[in-house]
Amino acid sequence: MLQTLKNAWNTKEIRAKILFTFFILLIYRIGTVIPVPFVDTNNFASVFSGTILDYMNILSGGSLEVATLFALGVTPYINASIIIQLLAVAFPKLGELSKDESGKKIMNMITRITTVVLALVTAIGYYFLLKNNNFLTVPASAEGKAWIYAVVIVACYCAGACIIMWLGERINERGLGNGISIILFANIVAALPSKLIELVQLIINAFNYGDHVAARGIGAIAIVLFLIAFVIAVTVFVIFITGSERRIPVQYAKMQKGRKMYGGQSSFLPIKLNMVGVMPVIFASSIVSVVPTILALCSVTGKGETFWDKLYRFLGSDGWFYPVILLILIIAFTYFYTEISFNPREIANNLKRQGGTVAGIRQGRPTADYIQKILGKITLVGAFFLAIIAIIPIVGGPLVLKNLIYLVLKPVETAENASYYQTLLANAMANAKSYSNYFTFGGTTLLIVVGVVLETFRDLEAQLTMRNHKNLF
Repeated sequence: MLQTLKNAWNTKEIRAKILFTFFILLIYRIGTVIPVPFVDTNNFASVFSGTILDYMNILSGGSLEVATLFALGVTPYINASIIIQLLAVAFPKLGELSKDESGKKIMNMITRITTVVLALVTAIGYYFLLKNNNFLTVPASAEGKAWIYAVVIVACYCAGACIIMWLGERINERGLGNGISIILFANIVAALPSKLIELVQLIINAFNYGDHVAARGIGAIAIVLFLIAFVIAVTVFVIFITGSERRIPVQYAKMQKGRKMYGGQSSFLPIKLNMVGVMPVIFASSIVSVVPTILALCSVTGKGETFWDKLYRFLGSDGWFYPVILLILIIAFTYFYTEISFNPREIANNLKRQGGTVAGIRQGRPTADYIQKILGKITLVGAFFLAIIAIIPIVGGPLVLKNLIYLVLKPVETAENASYYQTLLANAMANAKSYSNYFTFGGTTLLIVVGVVLETFRDLEAQLTMRNHKNLF
């Protein structure tokens, strides 16, 4: 990987793309700190605690909790892409547009328009969230004209979402590609340090009872080290699975053209275990978060006993419904993306034209059916891999952490200090409930970060290979 990066940097054309991508990301990060007029966000982060807005805040690079110009982040564009791709499957005529250049331009335009509409709806909800929590600085003399300030605020957030979409397209055209994914990666990385500091502080506070500094220090250090080791192990596992593939052996027949003989070679058809990358996780997380996000924007946070509060708690990330529906959606989107990105019949026809044959399988339809059968098994394994990485932190994170707290404190409990340690343990367990929000999106963000990095390096390798291939002629 480091050698690929070094070779890319030494190549003038690719180095220009890398520098342009960093330039766009710099512009984006500047936009995340540009304030919006008539908004005062002091202590606004407290509104996000324990709500689905924490996830949107991570995806926006922390700009949502400070209500800056790019507060909406890439969420409107991602949701628009989901809607358009689903409509393309539901309406075949719309899907046919993406098969040629002119049709792709029309699809991109439809996606842009949908992004603007979703950004407008989200910006209006975000405005009411600010208003209901008294974070607007509209002067008292503006009675009767408050709608003008509302229009200005909503227009700023809509403009920010459109600028983000434009920046992503510039990365696609003149940068490394995968513009929105790279911006999303930059957001997560930017928000990561503050989240880690908050998590460490919460772990320390879990043991914050009495004056027994040793117990607090040992417990906090042990748990932090365990979490670091766990994240490293999961990252290695994700990289290993992402690079795994099923290779179907292919034999090419000998063909004589003029006086030369071609073919007669053995090769293989690679089918990656995680063919669709991290997009199913992003799309599934966005879909399952729609209703809770709307409720959170309407200041429904599950703290009351109304129907909407109960609905928010039911759909919340700390309930049983969230991981179940997330599992179903990840599997569904994995099959959906595999279906639209890999066509076994087209692969079989290409092999037939090139004289390729899968051992023991006839050319044409039998080869397509054989590839489809293998693809179905591979897709199922890949879908469960994505679902497990995304869901295990939600289900097991808080439980594991509570047990770690118990294991750290129980050995130092004696008959003389039993009452003290029972109180300390109860306090730590109570504080551990606040950790669930940090674990909920840990697997999703990890998949996004690792997936974007690996995909970017694969694109760099492809560009290097293509350039070397051109230099041969």
